[in-house]
Amino acid sequence: MFAAERRQLILEMVRANGAVSLRELARVVQTSEVTVRRDVRALEAEGLLDRRHGGAVLPGGFTRESGFPQKSHLATAEKTAIADLAASFVEEGEAIVVGAGTTTQELARRLARVPGLTVVTNSLLVAQALAHANRVEVVMTGGTLRGSNYALVGSGAEQSLQGLRVSKAFLSGSGLTAERGLSTSNMLSASVDRALVQAAAEVVVLADHSKLGTDTMFQTVPTDVITRLVTDESPGHDDRAATELQALADQGVQIAVAGSSGGGAANSSGTAGASGGEPVARQQRRDVPLPGPRRQVPGAGAGLRPASALGEQNGGVERARVADLRRR
Repeated sequence: MFAAERRQLILEMVRANGAVSLRELARVVQTSEVTVRRDVRALEAEGLLDRRHGGAVLPGGFTRESGFPQKSHLATAEKTAIADLAASFVEEGEAIVVGAGTTTQELARRLARVPGLTVVTNSLLVAQALAHANRVEVVMTGGTLRGSNYALVGSGAEQSLQGLRVSKAFLSGSGLTAERGLSTSNMLSASVDRALVQAAAEVVVLADHSKLGTDTMFQTVPTDVITRLVTDESPGHDDRAATELQALADQGVQIAVAGSSGGGAANSSGTAGASGGEPVARQQRRDVPLPGPRRQVPGAGAGLRPASALGEQNGGVERARVADLRRR
């Protein structure tokens, strides 16, 4: 394929989806990520798109948010690996909150067979993934439906979370940096995510490597509140992603990296988390150093139990299961 044809195809993909990762672009145009990066630079020089860490967006993409149909087709392999690993951090009998997003939807599918689980969510997609899970109780917030991502937002959603206490919050977003933490490009979504965080003793962020180093308008979770990041293995030449991971680890964030290969074994907690009754594949973890003790989420304390209103008295704050992360 000639350079002009590649660049036209790249431009069409970005226009259709709003944002596309370099890995996905390389797969579609059947060339290397190095070549795609060169094409993206050329298109940016012409003012046709903007580069973002690990991908490309439409001009003005700092404030643009792709809808669910576009997001659902991006980085699908990465989201699957991240969801598989994230599910291993959920124990039987826990009460958790799960935010809106395509990655959290993948996680929900894997939580369908965790016994005694209570999931509080503002996402219709998460609730749908768990609707037929006999041993999982789903509690939905109130609020106004935001059609672009099938999430409940607004004051109704935020008020319904007041007084709630759970062990963990699982959130996704549009970008993640060590400087600002997790961010999104929609104000209403950011506000509800902050309310979800306030309800949890631990905060787990799910973000593929293309979101590392990307900053968007509205901060949702400051870095010092993030307990753990679950991400995927970035390309070997992606120095910026590695630098960002190191910076996050230096601030006390535990890093769990899902590898591209799995052994077909049960996850680290021994629960069958995959949908359809299949065990979650064990994921490889690349270690990054942890410099010291993690600061507590505001209002959190050791030994907190899930809210009794959710009917979960036997939950508790998860013991740390990720070893101290070593330098690459």
